[in-house]
Amino acid sequence: MMKRNALSLLIAASLLVAAPGLALAQSAAKATAPAVSTQGSPSKLVLDNSQRILSTLESRRAEFTRNRAALRQFVMTEFNNIFDRDYAARQVLGRHGRGASDADIKTFADALADGLMQRYGSSLLDFNTQLRVRVTAETPLPRGLGVKVSSELLRSGGDAIPVDYLLRQSGGQWKVFDVMVEGVSFVQTFRQQFDGELQRKSIPQVAAELRSGQLQAAPTDRNKK
Repeated sequence: MMKRNALSLLIAASLLVAAPGLALAQSAAKATAPAVSTQGSPSKLVLDNSQRILSTLESRRAEFTRNRAALRQFVMTEFNNIFDRDYAARQVLGRHGRGASDADIKTFADALADGLMQRYGSSLLDFNTQLRVRVTAETPLPRGLGVKVSSELLRSGGDAIPVDYLLRQSGGQWKVFDVMVEGVSFVQTFRQQFDGELQRKSIPQVAAELRSGQLQAAPTDRNKK
């Protein structure tokens, strides 16, 4: 199942940022994380947000099913609070973003986020909130770029699914900038998708096509069988 739906789960994990991630992270993080204060730590941040998001999805499921605009607003708010959209956009743009203005980066980041919300936001209503999670490590990234929180999604009767969250300090807060499901990276997936377009067009042009629906943030799942 995971091999056939790697992209869908990747997007869902990215939109939820940490959900259903780390529902058991508090105790696990103490055993695996570096000896630092938990206040403001990546694991604590991920834990608090995942619990709130999952609880809200369950308690408001009927409302969100009837009112998709309310669901979209909720998910977008959570996405903005925890995800470093502009930094992630720079990573997606790669070499095409070098020297780009902050305004162009923000335009692309907004268009990409809106496209993801539009295309995948409603699928979160079908997300399994009963998954168990095991945190396997919290380790620093090379060159002081941030922290990786490694975890596994545990399904009843199914194989464990590894999910990694990459976080960095931004404005004095930990922010997620990439999510990897079974080694498939949010950043790398969309960098590959948009590379060809960005070779022929400017960043604002690609962003405009994303907003209009002419270009969709929906690359082919290469693992699909």
